[in-house]
Amino acid sequence: MVARLAQDPGIERILAVDAMTPSRELSRRMGRAEFIRADIRNPLIRKVIDGSGVDTVVHAAMLVRPPSGGSRAVMKDLNVLGAMQLFAVCQKSPSVRRVVVRSTSAVYGCSAKDPAKFTEEMSARTPPGGGFARDAIEIEGFVRGLARRRPDMATAILRFAPIVGPRLGGRGMQYLRSPVAPTVFGRDARMQLVHEEDSIAALAHAAQVAPGGTYNIAGDGALALSQAVRRAGRIELPIPFVAFRTAGRALMGPVMRAFTSEQLDYFHFGCGLDTTRMRTELGFVPRWTTVQAFDDFIRGAALRPVCDPAWIDTAEQKLLGLLGPVREHTYE
Repeated sequence: MVARLAQDPGIERILAVDAMTPSRELSRRMGRAEFIRADIRNPLIRKVIDGSGVDTVVHAAMLVRPPSGGSRAVMKDLNVLGAMQLFAVCQKSPSVRRVVVRSTSAVYGCSAKDPAKFTEEMSARTPPGGGFARDAIEIEGFVRGLARRRPDMATAILRFAPIVGPRLGGRGMQYLRSPVAPTVFGRDARMQLVHEEDSIAALAHAAQVAPGGTYNIAGDGALALSQAVRRAGRIELPIPFVAFRTAGRALMGPVMRAFTSEQLDYFHFGCGLDTTRMRTELGFVPRWTTVQAFDDFIRGAALRPVCDPAWIDTAEQKLLGLLGPVREHTYE
């Protein structure tokens, strides 16, 4: 996102803030952007914002799982306390006029009671149990509090669907690398995805023009989990949900054992998003549909299909052709 903003001549200055120094390659890609090593949990972050007269703050850093060797408490400290400190600085800074926050569709939870599509006004039918979703809900609460205290400031929350692409598959999609993909028996999760390039474009777009409010960000269309398994050339193995959590993890090795509770629930129920507000109010239109984003992820992962999806489609068509005369005879 920093690299994309740096290419815009209309932006006077860009400050990239992180607790870790970027690699040489990343620094090269960032172009004219200035890097400042700082921790947003430290009150000194105020010197960065006030001293540079920052007018727009984009908070895109959020841990999905505890850092290596860290605990859930460390994850919460980085996510929640860091965001709280950052927003407190933004509230007191007279120069800040826009705050954009990356959030997640995980705040809607996943359950059998879910609607076909969540609008931004809806909340989880069953409270999410995972730490990532709970952190996101708390952070969004801080943003809404900031909006009430600074009505002159545009505060935008972008709730992203799972992000996939050739460079950023996400561990939730990595389980398709296995030849056998366990699924929940009797369920076919409805997935909606966003391409990594669209996620960057959405943040960059919101940084410049976003009005206040909450926006679902996702590609058009949806993809059933069974379709995703087929398009990846994997073999689907439907098993009961209890076994999905246990035997499924054993089958998938370290990939599925690292799944968060949000990811397990997602593959059980899925989550659909209404993106009307994204188009009409935010003015952002993704270039990639859900199916296109998924297919680009598969191409980037260079997966060798266990069974050719074209062969399965041909077999289905032949089977339907054989059943056709039987159905006609039955209805006669």
